[in-house]
Amino acid sequence: MSGVAWRGPILVTGTDTDVGKTVVTAAITAAAQAAGLRVAVLKPGQTGTATGAEPDVDTVNRLAAPMTARTLASYPDPLAPLAAARVAEAEPLELYAVADEIKADAEKHDLVLVEGAGGLLVPMGLRPSGEAWTLADLAVSIGAPAVVVTRAGLGTLNHTALTLEALDRRAVPCGVVLGAWPAEPELVHWANLRELVPNMVGALPDGAGTLEPGVFRRSAPGWLTPALHGVLDDWRAWAEEVS
Repeated sequence: MSGVAWRGPILVTGTDTDVGKTVVTAAITAAAQAAGLRVAVLKPGQTGTATGAEPDVDTVNRLAAPMTARTLASYPDPLAPLAAARVAEAEPLELYAVADEIKADAEKHDLVLVEGAGGLLVPMGLRPSGEAWTLADLAVSIGAPAVVVTRAGLGTLNHTALTLEALDRRAVPCGVVLGAWPAEPELVHWANLRELVPNMVGALPDGAGTLEPGVFRRSAPGWLTPALHGVLDDWRAWAEEVS
């Protein structure tokens, strides 16, 4: 990902589930709006609505209040969207219909953040041919770059490398954001940071999603590089500050 601030559609994916995609989406929203951009957030498929957890779009609305935020389809069970649709006997998400919704938002906004579900290759829905499609397929279909949210701890290097390789094979530009940098980092976190920094475009502190919304919005630009409309431009200074 270059240092030029990205506009248009951007896909937010992760190396796994529960890595912080939603809070990162909210942070990018807050930073972009602080820079004067009109931001839309779109969640193609929300699963697990029967669990009582706050829907991802509601979390983004609470933390960052984008100009537009919507979910295209919701399913009760906490499964991959295609599996959840099948269990609920509901209509699965269709690739080109989702692409059209993103393009419609892009016509009215400067930045459209599309948050996936789980990792990059999770089955999201069906193509007209009946084949499953993933967020990687969506990125190729609409020509959008991707933000990869990853963990800071043990195991992240392999998961991140696999995700970046899958995007590179599809010629999808991408950058990495640490979803939760610990307050008291250990050796493994610093070692992983050194390996990830060449691809990094942001790092959120652990617990960012629990901040009061006003504090979250004021703080978000400092967690992201100019590519994501933030002001973080020196990882050495950042490391010295957090340590």
